[in-house]
Amino acid sequence: MRKICFVCLGNICRSPMAEFMMRELASDKELEIASRATSGWEHGNPIHHGTQKILKKYKIAYNSSKYSQQISLEDFAYFDYIIGMDKTNVDDLKQLSMGQFNQKIFLFNDDGVPDPYYTGDFEETYTLVKKGCQNWLEKIN
Repeated sequence: MRKICFVCLGNICRSPMAEFMMRELASDKELEIASRATSGWEHGNPIHHGTQKILKKYKIAYNSSKYSQQISLEDFAYFDYIIGMDKTNVDDLKQLSMGQFNQKIFLFNDDGVPDPYYTGDFEETYTLVKKGCQNWLEKIN
């Protein structure tokens, strides 16, 4: 079973959206899917209300008791794919992993996914995340 972890800055918007989108798209695959943050700023906070709203709109099942978690060295060792939602996330992941796990760290898509916490555009984020998850599903199968 392959293990995938999506990572963004706070683990309340983009990475949980990718986690639950991938679970929906890959429901028939043997994958373990999770999400984490590069920072501890939002540690323990629930999924952003904008992310919850867009997931409900498109009938994507999600766990409302999901809370923000920062990535750990144990996570780097455990997951096969650690996917940063933007280039800054990838740079932060490489620094946090101290170079030990760079071969597992990938950028979600070529341009990254803008953070809807700042842009307010959860619809754009949903579109980019859906397409990116479909692309990742093809890559890992």
